[in-house]
Amino acid sequence: MAILEIKHVSKFFGGLAANSDVSFEVEEGAIMGLIGPNGAGKTTLFNCITGYYPPSKGEIFFKGRRMNGLEPDRVCRLGMVRTWQKVRPLAKLSVVDNVMVGALARTSSLRIARERAMAQLEVVHLAHRAEALAGGLPIGERKKLEVARALATEPQLLLLDEVMGGLNPAESEEIIQLILDIKGRGLTQMVIEHDMKAIMRISDRIVVLNSGEKLTEGSPQEVVTNPDVISAYLGESHA
Repeated sequence: MAILEIKHVSKFFGGLAANSDVSFEVEEGAIMGLIGPNGAGKTTLFNCITGYYPPSKGEIFFKGRRMNGLEPDRVCRLGMVRTWQKVRPLAKLSVVDNVMVGALARTSSLRIARERAMAQLEVVHLAHRAEALAGGLPIGERKKLEVARALATEPQLLLLDEVMGGLNPAESEEIIQLILDIKGRGLTQMVIEHDMKAIMRISDRIVVLNSGEKLTEGSPQEVVTNPDVISAYLGESHA
């Protein structure tokens, strides 16, 4: 059963089409990879899905409900949340206080919010850093903090935007294992990622965008052997 349906979504900025007639579905409990060269429209699509941009055309359905026009906070409360490429923790607050910000989307109780925040810090293996200042975390731990804060909103669909960006191989491996662990807990995910080896390991299906349009969709093996996908990535590397 599809938890998310993207139907002919386009997003225009002036005369530029950042997304053009994009359609696909995300099955409940699955990991959908979203890949494409720089400027392909991946983050713009995330912004349309989660309410930061209204689609210029098309429709977005989450759990059968039309999402067009809903503000991000409403989208979050309905169960869909995203992370950001550039992580910006509340630097002068503790790690646990940062995650409590996410938990407070679901409760007005600081006690309950703290309990839920600590539970998510356990999930991302940051509980030992709970009282540290968020601004002092290295990039790998900041990425985990971003995931924990999103998880604390109790989503049914988690959208991860280049959560492995800027990480070394060991840190990336930790994030891969975290994503698979989150899947094991039954949470549906969409993941934007440039590391093809990583996206192959974690994804059930992959959608490829190129110049704002959907280039193809399929299993990881189908996508990685698709000549159009190979051409798109080779074109980027030789640009």
